Amino acid sequence: MSAEPRDHEVVELLQDLIRNRCVNDGSDSSGQEAASAERIAGLLEGAGADFQSYEPLPGRVSIVSRIEGSDPGAASLCYLAHTDVVPVNESAWDQDPFGGELVDGEVWGRGAVDMLNLTSSMSIAFARLVESGFKPKGTLVLAAVADEEALGTHGASYLSCNEADVVGTDYLVTEFGGLPLVTPGGKLLPVPVAEKGSCWCRLRVSGEPSHASMPLRTDNALVSAAHVVSRLASFSQRPEIGDTWRAFVEAAGFDEATQRALVDESSIDDLLAVLPDIGLARQAHACTHTTVAPTIAHGGSKINIIPDTVEIDVDIRTLPGWTEQDVRQLIAEAVGDLMAKVEIVEMHDDPPTASPVDTPLWSALEKITRRAHPDGKMIPFLMTGATDARFFRRLGTVAYGFGAFSDRIPFGQFAAMFHGHNERIDVESLALSAEAFEQLARDFLS
Repeated sequence: MSAEPRDHEVVELLQDLIRNRCVNDGSDSSGQEAASAERIAGLLEGAGADFQSYEPLPGRVSIVSRIEGSDPGAASLCYLAHTDVVPVNESAWDQDPFGGELVDGEVWGRGAVDMLNLTSSMSIAFARLVESGFKPKGTLVLAAVADEEALGTHGASYLSCNEADVVGTDYLVTEFGGLPLVTPGGKLLPVPVAEKGSCWCRLRVSGEPSHASMPLRTDNALVSAAHVVSRLASFSQRPEIGDTWRAFVEAAGFDEATQRALVDESSIDDLLAVLPDIGLARQAHACTHTTVAPTIAHGGSKINIIPDTVEIDVDIRTLPGWTEQDVRQLIAEAVGDLMAKVEIVEMHDDPPTASPVDTPLWSALEKITRRAHPDGKMIPFLMTGATDARFFRRLGTVAYGFGAFSDRIPFGQFAAMFHGHNERIDVESLALSAEAFEQLARDFLS
């Protein structure tokens, strides 16, 4: 399968962005999004659009372009995309993760799912609008930013803090929503309207150094850390059933017993422990629990020395209403008596955010999704990860995750590719999203 002529431009852009290898490992010098910013800037320049670039650190470049509205009182809209990607284990892929190859109608590569597919579609849609002479009542902004895959420090956070007059809008769409999910109740199109908070913690476990040839009754920080990790990983946090999750369960059309258990705080954990659909079980757990995931451990200096300190990084995702103090209490409760050996040396708390659903943008998106999926129902959803939308929600912007996707890649398979192996996106979805973003601007801003 090859791309149609009109679709080829979005395929080419995605391939170029993948090949630029803007890998963000969290360090200030990684990412180097300048290459992809330059590619998007060239696209905008060729369409006749003005743009501005922002570079808070060398190579960490974001691009912003605006189509000014004629009515200062009209609603404004931002297409928020990012150009960085996460690291990859290249040996585990079936195709070169930075080759951007088009194979059987699908573009392969790191970021094809997260979120270079939408970055490409948004950019192409914006360029098409400029080329067409689009004159909206409300202003349209395209922001292709750096550093989303770390903390957004050098991208969306920087822009929202220092250039709010340039990027701030009434409404915003970003990754990712509108992916068809087939359920017993029919085809659903989940659109994230809220996201959990991120509380990244570093714990330091202490012990006493001694010679490893005499381990009896030593205070080995590594052994203590292993117990701490085990307690954190197995800690059972009380479920909390929110309105967004309840609405999703009701729309999904599960059998009566499953539906009842999925919204019952007293029985949901028992169901999730045995639910055959592991993808649904993980999603349901994340949407109804503040989660704790130990992810990195550092400690020890030499094989024959009992270590006296070990550091553990823990990824905690908080439900709406949770505070930093709640997280500290959770850690203490999970670790128990070993807390005497544990110090919280770092904590980065990024609280949950949410947007209302009863808005003109929600209505406009429903109209757009009906064109691609007449049999689908758009429903609000809680994003269990973090996106750059959070920075703009704190400015008062209504922000949703949105895209238009074909039925080719099932929801579970698509979701599994986020930060996983063999990321790929089909050409039809790229075309649908580009058309959707172009039409959304015409419907919503005219």
